[in-house]
Amino acid sequence: MSKTKLYQFLESYVERFPMKKLFYYKQDKIWKSYTCNEVYEMSLQMAISMRKLGLGGNQTEVEQKDKIAILSNNRPEWCIADYAVQQIGAVLVPIYPTINVHEMEYILNDAQVKLIIVSDKTLYKKVLELQKNVPSLKAIYTFNEIEGAMPVSSLLKNYSDADLQELHCIKEKISNEDLATIIYTSGTTGSPKGVMLSHKNIASNVENCVPLFTMCDENGRALSFLPLNHIFERMVMNIYISKGVSVYFAEGVETVGENLREVKPQLFTTVPRLLEKVYEKIEAKGNELTGVKSKIFKWAMQIAEDFDTHCNKGWWYNTQRKLADKLVYSKWRDAIGGDVKAIITGSAACQMRLQKIFTCANIIIMEGYGLTETSPVVTVNRYEEEGRMFGTIGLPIDHQEVKLAPDGEIICRGNHVMMGYYKQPQLTAEAIIDGWFHTGDIATVVTGKFMKITDRKKELFKLSAGKYIAPQMIENKVKESPFIEQVMVVGADEKFVGALIVPSIKNIIDYFAKQGKELAGAENVVSDVDVQKLIRSELNTFNKQLNDYEHVKRFQLLPQEWTIDTGEMTPTLKLKRKVIIEKYKEVIAKIFGEK
Repeated sequence: MSKTKLYQFLESYVERFPMKKLFYYKQDKIWKSYTCNEVYEMSLQMAISMRKLGLGGNQTEVEQKDKIAILSNNRPEWCIADYAVQQIGAVLVPIYPTINVHEMEYILNDAQVKLIIVSDKTLYKKVLELQKNVPSLKAIYTFNEIEGAMPVSSLLKNYSDADLQELHCIKEKISNEDLATIIYTSGTTGSPKGVMLSHKNIASNVENCVPLFTMCDENGRALSFLPLNHIFERMVMNIYISKGVSVYFAEGVETVGENLREVKPQLFTTVPRLLEKVYEKIEAKGNELTGVKSKIFKWAMQIAEDFDTHCNKGWWYNTQRKLADKLVYSKWRDAIGGDVKAIITGSAACQMRLQKIFTCANIIIMEGYGLTETSPVVTVNRYEEEGRMFGTIGLPIDHQEVKLAPDGEIICRGNHVMMGYYKQPQLTAEAIIDGWFHTGDIATVVTGKFMKITDRKKELFKLSAGKYIAPQMIENKVKESPFIEQVMVVGADEKFVGALIVPSIKNIIDYFAKQGKELAGAENVVSDVDVQKLIRSELNTFNKQLNDYEHVKRFQLLPQEWTIDTGEMTPTLKLKRKVIIEKYKEVIAKIFGEK
């Protein structure tokens, strides 16, 4: 039966697997769990308690609906609170725990949040400080027990039949067209925008994606570590529930490797930046090998880099691949639990080299594409071999229309397209024209069916000679170098293309150590003449694969990695280009200064 309201996914799971362990979490180094019945019962208790606080109901106007925020890391209680909010007709406003205070205050006021749930003492103190500046905020609850604070556990109370009947009446009157959540996108430019998604928006995307998850069933396990604040992980959570999968919540990003080995999941979602980190660890360990083992590793890497799903390279290549799998690739799989069948990645472009290497090692990379505004999935590379192609964002999912506008922009329409931007009708009108949502991404179609992103429409820039530059394409190519950690291409209105580069400090130190040269510290690395020559050589190699006007002519090395905490990355690990340009304007001026 088709689900049209989000809480129905959990209700369906209860009907099929009432006593199955649905959510796992780690406490005092021991994995503990909640059964599906327990999760559902707690969501009912929380929902009824929220109603008694005067929240929810069946208001029809978007701005009249009560807004409840969650500011927390991933944990079972996050999902339980989400399901509770859905059942009372209120609107969930998820906020990234890493958000800066100014953006948090803006979101709380813009959405007029009445109640917020935070995870720990640090976040509680932040919100407590802000409360005086947020007139709408009446209550702060905490997942952790904190002295002086109201714990979420206080909302888990017994209820009467009358309470349950009232909740049932509210649920019956909730329409699939009703607003379910407002997700504020920090984006790579500008102020946060509140994306309004209805039950229908998200539920339709879940229903359309479930058939693509052929690699898992009710015996499956998934590890969750991407923030639930992001629509991608939140939508996928409902896919797991639809498939009857058990979900394990990682302790944190820093423990993902350990948790993968403990949980042995069949699949997990990630973003390319984290996938790059996994690969860097594999490469670093390979570089530590000597003698025959080193030769075997390098040979296996070359086999992987030559891999192509759409080209049978013959019996000799296939024989070598099987041997490489036994000697090398199997150890990679063991390092991430041994049972991983697929990794779903999105948010930004994944390097083709990484896709080839992991897929050759029988770890299928399913790169997809979407936006918060599209709930989010628009296209995806399938698990089945014929439905994926390296370097593309895959095929459109069923039951939505996707096409390219005359200028190459991806546009789409269907039940997955957002209701609009909260309180910003002008922006909504600019984004949705005649029912078609304009994504801002430029693409081409490969082999008649696979879509390939060439760049963000707003990120394209023009050189003084009039040539347009697509920075993402160049950046993804350059990041294939083991000596380059991060890169941002610059050069708007300049004569040539330049780049800000954060080098891979460890790889460079190790590289020169083998040549008998000692380098100590990031500052020494970026200022060293030999390092400059090495990076120049790497760029020259990649320049040969680009048009002349796309060549990176000059660059500046930076000693500090860009992070969410330092403000250069979004929570989904995309570059905040305007922030970086402003922060490093003097460095950029050096790139284009006369020599």
